[in-house]
Amino acid sequence: MTTNNYNPIAKLLHWFMALVIFGLIALGLVMADMPFSPEKLQYFSWHKWAGVSIFVLVWLRLLWRVLNPPPAYPSTMPALLQKLAHAGHHLLYALMIIIPLTGWLMSSAKGVQTVWFGVLPIPDLLSKDKELGKLLEDIHASLNWGLMFLLAGHILAALKHHWVDKDDVLTRMTFARNSKES
Repeated sequence: MTTNNYNPIAKLLHWFMALVIFGLIALGLVMADMPFSPEKLQYFSWHKWAGVSIFVLVWLRLLWRVLNPPPAYPSTMPALLQKLAHAGHHLLYALMIIIPLTGWLMSSAKGVQTVWFGVLPIPDLLSKDKELGKLLEDIHASLNWGLMFLLAGHILAALKHHWVDKDDVLTRMTFARNSKES
């Protein structure tokens, strides 16, 4: 049986990572404006744990994608839009690597070691440097704003495919049965 759908592992990784990333963004926005407190420190720990998890999962997801290539874009999709979609996906993957890395570097430069799930200490990548820590904080925040805009475009493109183009680009990544399977 051939299918135009992504395989179940790709779907699970996509949706799990999407939930974690949206949670990370929400938590990041909330904790950024909080006054210093034990609660804020706990939120930072959770944020860092989830960021390290995304960093690990994106590499697993990329490996899975290499071993299990995604379905082709619809033949009705113009070549330029296929190239833009391809570039958008590459940028999403790049940001899923770079953003956690800048967070890790920032924590290192600020002298605050990350301990994954409170159990596994992650080595610092940089020596403590207050100015560099602030620069990395600004870079981390800017990249996250870029990710939010890119995610909005990703979601809008998927909805356009579903509601305007009426193709299977969105449904092939969902767990709903696709009527175009053969």
